[in-house]
Amino acid sequence: MANTLLKTFSITTALSSAILLSAISSNAVAMSPFQASYQFAYNGKNLGTATRTLSKSGNNWTYVFAAKAAAIASATETSRFSFANGQIISNNFSRNSKILVHNDTMTINFNPSTKTINTKKKDQARSFAWKAGALDELNAELQVREDLKGSGLKSSYLIADAKGLDVRQFVKKGSESVKTAFGTYNTIKVVLSHDNSSKSSTFWLAPQLDYLPVKMSHDDGKASYNLTLTAYKN
Repeated sequence: MANTLLKTFSITTALSSAILLSAISSNAVAMSPFQASYQFAYNGKNLGTATRTLSKSGNNWTYVFAAKAAAIASATETSRFSFANGQIISNNFSRNSKILVHNDTMTINFNPSTKTINTKKKDQARSFAWKAGALDELNAELQVREDLKGSGLKSSYLIADAKGLDVRQFVKKGSESVKTAFGTYNTIKVVLSHDNSSKSSTFWLAPQLDYLPVKMSHDDGKASYNLTLTAYKN
């Protein structure tokens, strides 16, 4: 149970950062701070809550995703970056998760000056080549949002994990009405493509809330979980 929950929390935070904003807004607005709260459910049972918070100081931005399931598990991801000419410049990323007495950590440091990305997961350190546009699991969501407000969605995005840069792709699957504790919204449905056909990840984005994800779900064939919006402010 503990290992399954740990994996669930890791996937949840990772996927949260990859959510797409799937329509170009004709009235584009600048990226701005916000906070959103969610109900976290595992295999249909509500186990805890989650928040995502975007804040800034000058041109230093911080994006945080935090989730907690009662006294059993918790996870926090933090992305720090700057922003210029519609492009996010990644600085560093960290993830900390805990299941009962078991802890897991990961850090990613982006070094464009030396063209390297340095990572550390538990005690395993790695270094690999930096590439222009490299993002982390959280700020990728924000970059996609800005792209859609501008020239449009890219065909793929480079997202760093502990071992290297992954190419991520998403597919728009029409629209759908979603009821949440914070209200009912007409949403754009987006599906994350997986190499493993038994896995599915789906996101519902509300144009009314500047394409905020109001619902997310993941099913790996053995277990499922979802996040549903409960509060939002900007």
